[in-house]
Amino acid sequence: MIGLISATAAGAAARDRLAAAWPDRTRVYDGPVGDAVRRAFAECERLVCFLATGAVVRLVAPLLDGKTADPGVVCVDEGGRYAVSLLGGHAGGANDLAREVGAVLGAEPVVTTATDAVGIAGLDTLGLPVEGAVAAVSRALLDGEPVALRAEVAWPLPPLPVAEDGPYAIRVTDRAVEPAEREVLLRPPTLVVGVGASKGAPAEEVLGLIEEALREAGLSPRSVAELATVDAKAEEPGIVGAAARLGVPLVTYGAEELARVEVPNPSDAPLAAVGTPSVAEAAALLGGGELLVPKRKSSARPAMATCAVVRRPGRGRLAVVGLGPGARDLLTPRARAELERASVLVGLDQYVDQIRDLLRPGTRILESGLGAEEERARTAVAEAREGRAVALIGSGDAGVYAMASPALAEASDDIDVVGVPGVTAALAAGAILGAPLGHDHVSISLSDLHTPWEVIERRVRAAAEADIVVTFYNPRSRGRDWQLPKALAILAGHRDPATPVGVVRNASRPDESSRLTTLGALDPATVDMMTVVTVGNTATREIAGRMVTPRGYRWQEEPR
Repeated sequence: MIGLISATAAGAAARDRLAAAWPDRTRVYDGPVGDAVRRAFAECERLVCFLATGAVVRLVAPLLDGKTADPGVVCVDEGGRYAVSLLGGHAGGANDLAREVGAVLGAEPVVTTATDAVGIAGLDTLGLPVEGAVAAVSRALLDGEPVALRAEVAWPLPPLPVAEDGPYAIRVTDRAVEPAEREVLLRPPTLVVGVGASKGAPAEEVLGLIEEALREAGLSPRSVAELATVDAKAEEPGIVGAAARLGVPLVTYGAEELARVEVPNPSDAPLAAVGTPSVAEAAALLGGGELLVPKRKSSARPAMATCAVVRRPGRGRLAVVGLGPGARDLLTPRARAELERASVLVGLDQYVDQIRDLLRPGTRILESGLGAEEERARTAVAEAREGRAVALIGSGDAGVYAMASPALAEASDDIDVVGVPGVTAALAAGAILGAPLGHDHVSISLSDLHTPWEVIERRVRAAAEADIVVTFYNPRSRGRDWQLPKALAILAGHRDPATPVGVVRNASRPDESSRLTTLGALDPATVDMMTVVTVGNTATREIAGRMVTPRGYRWQEEPR
């Protein structure tokens, strides 16, 4: 919950705007400001104070307990100009909250955390348990000193400016080791513990068995991702309690599913009890991985619990990101976040240039020229299969005439794939022209490099006969100058020469240009590959210099 505190009418007005935007996330604290801050500080995960920073400093100073315990605090000034991350920038989430508040109120987020200021991912913001010399290693990263990354297990980390060797180190491990003096340990959730238990097995026995198994194998409990068992034990108190004590989810599988898993130590006892010859080993192995601890029993007499431990390989992550039509303010926040998250960026060189300044230090860039789309897709998938966080970029929406199709055709289920939508050229052009896409519409690429012209022509003819608004991508190049006239001729066989046509070049970019013409008057020679051509249907009109296609399914004919 986010506590909201204000002292003046102007502050209360901004406070109420935020409360209205986030009704389920916020709680307004009224009354004397000092009392309100104290109550919110004790009850909320984060605070937004519509007060001067000095006042908030004096109010919260006596309440501070520690970096990991204090809520994040954001201050918004009286004029609503700035949202200042004051306390708990990373651990308390104040940095992200300042950005969110700024987006709602139109305020400038002010983040002074050193790593954020220079674009380096904070070691305590990676979503992994962290141990060791966090401050010293972070300072070394900021100062440009060599920091080695020693990954004992693969995990898709965000970019970090690391070296092959150095006096400082970031160690990615699930082993139960202590950090060295100048070392940070990152604990990825790589371990799955399969658990079986007799009815009524105490949580202490189940938990004790798991802790003993991990300890003897030299594995860290902080890297346990989940407990896994058979469906029949989904509500067994001892197993449920052990998962709760470890702070991890309990995942269950059907007996038939577990029975198909090949295990080294099957047994007749679980087969008779729950219908599978293995619970602990099979449940741990079901998602694949390396069996580190074979099935073992608890030391109680009689033993009422079994467990097995598997290390699952870190799954790489491929984000297919649409950059939009070119304008920076049409790049979505989600796309920005994925660009910052990726340790490897793969893209067309001219698209990389558009967003190079948004990448974090340490991002590895793999760029290539036109015509290498399939190669880029293969490269991105291969990098993800190595356990890395990869962003594959395309213009507009990555799924529209862009990189999503070849990438997903190459990818299998051994990596996580995330699609990040973007504003398409057709949408950007439509907004410039007016509302030409107000009813059914279709986009057709006139490039026959990958699609035979006979197929393209059949699609244009179908759109013409169906009276659908058509947006042409890739309409004309030096080597392909006859396709657009042919397509326009097909449409002209079904539409009046006065049908409005919108022509937009470099939509949303600094050299953007647009014009309205008609189907009969359009000169194809004025169109190139940077242009989007939108041809209206029989209902489309030019109204006050704008291209408008009626939304309704029924309309009355109006004089043109």
